[in-house]
This record gives sequence, structure tokens and C-alpha cells, in this order.
Amino acid sequence: MSLSDVYFLSFQMPLIESQKRENQTTVRNFLLLNFSDDWVSITILFSIIYCSILVGNICIFAIIRLETSLHSPMYFFLSNLSLLDICYSSTTLPVTLFNCVTGNKKISFGKCIAQLYLFVSLGGAECILLAVMAYDRFIAICNPLHYPVVMNYKLCASLAAASWLSGFLNSILHTVMTANLSFCQSEQSINHFYCDVPPLIQVACNSTITSKILLYVVSIFLGFTPFLYIVISYVHIISMILKIKSSDGRWKAFSTCSSHLIVVTLFYGTANFNYVGPSGYPLEVERLASLLYSILTPLVNPIIYCLRNKEVKGALKKNFRRFYFMTYR
Repeated sequence: MSLSDVYFLSFQMPLIESQKRENQTTVRNFLLLNFSDDWVSITILFSIIYCSILVGNICIFAIIRLETSLHSPMYFFLSNLSLLDICYSSTTLPVTLFNCVTGNKKISFGKCIAQLYLFVSLGGAECILLAVMAYDRFIAICNPLHYPVVMNYKLCASLAAASWLSGFLNSILHTVMTANLSFCQSEQSINHFYCDVPPLIQVACNSTITSKILLYVVSIFLGFTPFLYIVISYVHIISMILKIKSSDGRWKAFSTCSSHLIVVTLFYGTANFNYVGPSGYPLEVERLASLLYSILTPLVNPIIYCLRNKEVKGALKKNFRRFYFMTYR
């Protein structure tokens, strides 16, 4: 190699490195998908869904706090679930509604990462809380004599706090890994309606093997492990219920668990499909699963627990009548 070639390479190397850095530019905004075909109908539909989620879960949360007859561990965890669902749906639906109404698909990098952090945090917290609720039902049915002692207020508060805390701590790993990904455009399109880990990994320019492994491992640990615990708990619960001689007793015991079982099936079914399920499905199917995961469970939780729970229905009717007579007497 001649001296002139050495000088040429010494001048060209910084240009090559600069070109590489330009190819992995700093992203300023992400472009979300929009419901452009029929945005009016979608806006009305999502507005009704969001209002239903807020009204239903706020009613459940408020009635449990106001009605002393509902001050038990089961309803304490249910009030936490309602609060989680309010926060959970509020991380995605308002942004989606804003995009539908304004047609502005842009979301800044900072807002996108914040949305991702809250969404993953609250979803992880709900995974743990549903397992905690299964533990509560296990103690209530399999060890009823010790239930008031075991499920004391201190333990209930600790389990609820641990559910929230574990979700927020878990989300830090995903958020840091995703925020450090490189993107090839200053305005990067995302094939999704909101910011989540899988769609951001799909459009990254640099290697995403570590992020994918982390997503899969943590999803298995935080998603499948609590679900497995719930399954094992209900195997013991159902075997104990079948030993009850009275048919009325069996129905009463099972009715306290059926609502929780329905919620668990809906939540874990869509969540595990979205994060740890087999790949290769059409993008439309994956987006539908994501919408169900983020919208369906917060929407149906109040309906399931109200329609199938006489105590909650009775407390709601009593307080609505009281409010009506205080307002219109």
C-alpha cells in the first residue's frame, strides 16, 4: 500500500463512520397507524368503550370503598384491579382517539417511551394481581378456618403493593432496552396503534437479539409463571369444591371463583398470544390481539364482576337509590 493510499484511507474512515451514524439517526417522532378508512365510526366506538371502562371501573372502585360490607380481602383486590384497569386503558385509548380525530399520527420519542413504560408496567402488575387474587380464593376455599388470620389487612396491602411494584420494576428493563435501540429515520413508522415493545423492536436498525430474548424470557417469567400458579391453585380449589356434599354449597363456592376465572382466561389468553405466542400470524391478527389485550379486559371486568356478584349488585343498587333520593327528594 502506497503512502497516498494511507492518506486517502485516513481521510475516508471518518467519512465512513459518519455515514454509519447518519444511517442510525436520532429518532424524533414515531408515526403510529391510523384508522383512516372510517375514522368517525372508530372514534365513536372507542369513545363509548373508553367511557364504559372509566364509568364501570370507577363505580366498582367507589362502591367497594364506600360499602363497609365489601371491606374484605377479595373486594380489596378487586378494587385494585379496577384501579389498574382505569390506568391501563388510559395509557393507550386517549392517544388512539386523538389520532383518529386529528389525523395526527405523530408521537414524540419521549412520549412513546413513557407510554411504553406505563403500558408494560400496568400489564405486568395485572398479571401478578390476578395470581394474588387466585391465592386469596385458594385460602378462602381450601383453608376457610384460617382465612381471616392468614389474609389480614397487612398481608393484603403487601401483596397488592408487591403487584404494582413488580410491574413497574419489570418495565424498567424493557424500557431501557427499547430506548437504546437505533432507528434509521428521524420519523420512524410503527406498524401499531400505540407504542409497545414488539413493534418497536421490529423497526429497529441495529441488532435486536438481546431485546427479543429479554422480552421472551421476562414474558415467560411474568406472564406464564403466574398463569401456571393460577392453574395449580384452581386444580386444588375445584377438587375441594367437588368434595362439598351440598349442591348449594358447591355452587356458592364456585360462584366466588367463576368471575375471576373468566377474567384470567381473557387476560392471559390475549396477553400470551401477543408476547409469547407463536410468530408468523398476519399483522392484522397480531394488532387485533393487542387491541383485545389492552381494551377487552378493562371493559368486561366490571360487567363480569357486577353481573355475577350479588353483593356488588346489591351495594350498587342501594347506593344508587340513596343518591337518587338525596338528589330528587
